[in-house]
Amino acid sequence: MPDVNHTAYPPSYVAELLDEKVAQYNRPDFIPFDPISIPHRFSLKQDIEIMGFWAAVLAWGQRKTIINKCLELAALMDNAPYDFVRNHHESDLKPFLYFKHRTFNATDTLYFLHFFQEYYKIHDSLEFAFSSHMKPTDVMIENGLIGFHDFFSNSENFPVRTRKHIATPARKSSCKRLNMFLRWMVRKDDHGVDFGIWNTIRPTQLVCPCDVHVDRVARVLGLIKRPVTDWQTATELTASLRLLDPNDPVKYDFALFGLGIEGFAS
Repeated sequence: MPDVNHTAYPPSYVAELLDEKVAQYNRPDFIPFDPISIPHRFSLKQDIEIMGFWAAVLAWGQRKTIINKCLELAALMDNAPYDFVRNHHESDLKPFLYFKHRTFNATDTLYFLHFFQEYYKIHDSLEFAFSSHMKPTDVMIENGLIGFHDFFSNSENFPVRTRKHIATPARKSSCKRLNMFLRWMVRKDDHGVDFGIWNTIRPTQLVCPCDVHVDRVARVLGLIKRPVTDWQTATELTASLRLLDPNDPVKYDFALFGLGIEGFAS
C-alpha cells in the first residue's frame, strides 16, 4: 500500500482500493453496527421509510447512541411507526415530550409526527416528497432535496427551530444525512444492505453522503479538491466517483466510510 500521507495516488490504485472496500463493507454483517439497522427491523415499506428517515436525521454522535435513541423512538410508536403516525391521537403524544437526542428535542419530534401523519393521509410512499420536485433530466438529486426541504417546512405548525434538522443545497449544506437516507432507499443490489425500494429516483442521481470519515479519506485519495465541505464538495466527490462507476457512484460511500473507520488517512 502506498504511503497514506502522500496524496498523489494513481487512479488505478484508488479504483482498486475502493472496489475492494465496497466488497468488504457492502454486506449484511455491516448492518448491526450502523443506523441502517433500524429500518432493517421492519418489513413494511412505510415503516422502513419512516424509521430510515428518522435514523438518518438523528445520525450524529456515536453510532451506538444513535441506534439506541432510534429504538427508543420506535418503542414510543409501539414498534409500528406507520400505523402510529396515521392513527395516533393527541393523548398518545405525551411520552414524546421527553424525547431528546443532542439538539433534536420534543418540539422537533412532535412536528415530525405531524408531518408524517398529514403526508401519509395522501401519499403511499415518502419517495414522492422528493421525486415530485425533480425532472427526469436532472443529473442529480439537488432539486429533490431543495423541494423536500420547502415542502417539509410548508406548514403553519412548522417550528423555526426544526429547520436546522432538514438540510438543503439552497443553504449550501452537504446534506449528508438526507443523502444517506436516499442511498438507503434508492440503491439496488443483491447485497442486502441498502433497500432499493424506491423506483422513480435513479441511483445515478444520488449524491455521496459527505461525513467526516468520507470527507477525510476522499481528500487523501484526491477525490476532493475543494477546501471546505459543502454541497459543492459533495457533488465534486460524486463526480469523481462517477468516473469509477457511472451507474452506481454512491456505492463507494461504503468504501470511504469503511476506510475512515479503519483509520486510513488519520
